[in-house]
Amino acid sequence: MVVVEHLISPAALPHRRPFELPNISRQQLSVLSYNVLLPNSEDGWWTYKMYMPPLPDELKHASSWDYRRGLLRKRIQLINADVVCLQEVSPRSFDADFKFMEDIGYDCHQLFKKGRFRPATFWKSTVCELVMPAAHKDRCLITAFQPRTNVTNDDNDENKYNDESDGPKENWYICNCHLQAGKQAKRRVRQINEGMKGIMTMARKMKETTPEKSVLAVVCGDFNGGPESGAVRYLEDGYIDEHFVEDGESVSSGRKALPMQSSLVDTIATVERKNGDPPPPTMVVSELMSLMMEEATYNNPVMSQGMNDILERIFKRLATNSNGDMSVADVNNWLVRINREYGRGDEYREAAKQMGWVDPNPDEGSFEERKTRVTMPENGVLSLDGFKEVYKKELNAGKFWGIAHDFCVLDNPFPDAGVFTARYDRIYHSAALQPIAVLDTLSDKPCPNENEPSDHLPVAATFQKI
Repeated sequence: MVVVEHLISPAALPHRRPFELPNISRQQLSVLSYNVLLPNSEDGWWTYKMYMPPLPDELKHASSWDYRRGLLRKRIQLINADVVCLQEVSPRSFDADFKFMEDIGYDCHQLFKKGRFRPATFWKSTVCELVMPAAHKDRCLITAFQPRTNVTNDDNDENKYNDESDGPKENWYICNCHLQAGKQAKRRVRQINEGMKGIMTMARKMKETTPEKSVLAVVCGDFNGGPESGAVRYLEDGYIDEHFVEDGESVSSGRKALPMQSSLVDTIATVERKNGDPPPPTMVVSELMSLMMEEATYNNPVMSQGMNDILERIFKRLATNSNGDMSVADVNNWLVRINREYGRGDEYREAAKQMGWVDPNPDEGSFEERKTRVTMPENGVLSLDGFKEVYKKELNAGKFWGIAHDFCVLDNPFPDAGVFTARYDRIYHSAALQPIAVLDTLSDKPCPNENEPSDHLPVAATFQKI
């Protein structure tokens, strides 16, 4: 029988303990997964828009990176896992943003090598060591560790980290993933399939015995989908094929099977909670989609009548031209109110296009370079249709939080529709492992907020080799 210690936050995962049976080394490892919300020290200027309702003046500092970083440090230090898998870190400011990790004991790390929103894995060299170079798949960072098996809880023990225990030492493989968001079901399945194959490739290189049966694997991160998503079904069912449909399309051109004999286990769901409650959500945010879109139009958003009416009211108040359009000055006023600075944001760039700006060299330069070329036409005007088109683009991009923020600061907020909850952040383990502790973190109000630095909540567990 597997005994799972279920801890409710705030609490730390239990430190490893000596086992009673002599001459048997049962390895343990604890893992924390946390989507931290893109750091806004140099990037992510829009983070304040994620707070809903918008922060009052006395709490506006709570959306700053200094404040958010302090909360992250406290949370990560409290949980005290051996390995910490973060998602959505920024390569532009990574070293400065996460210097605190070394201060709290995580003296080693691997940063994913591509993208603006990257996974990063941290670990304590006193607890485990990297045994081969990390593998970088599509939004999946795979690391192979060998735990130090004679770690004690006694800080005064001179041999606390003595690693000369008897018996074979097996390697642990941790896949830290941040699967693609939005209408990208096929890509998410491909990403997790590549991640799992990457684990097996590493295990074979390390000459593991029958890795298909006995590999010690933990897969965690932001899956950007719930139990009905193809990526989750692939892990839990062991395969996915062309008959599985998500977001209105097949997620695979053929059968993709898990490269292991057994399906992976949803670690957080192994706990029997009071009253048969399901695992808690890892995303608790304001319910906005139902207010902005007609029913069941997420895959091809159709603006709701309520949103259309609010846009018309806002536009009427902003427009000062005698013909009813917004002048350049009106547009500037609107953009500074919502973005706190003129010249940034997709709203600025789309408004410029709606007012007549055309890129003279659309095929030249990177995406970032093309963005910097956008300028507001000197004598342009923004019509009601053009104004609506700006927010249609935001809606199509899934920026529900940004739209809601703008409507609030423009004095036309949506009505309160409660909260949206989902469990997008997950930890899975292979059949050769068992969880001995699981950590739930809970929030009773939309995140981020003054107590939560991200729109995601962390998940964590301690595993033991069977």
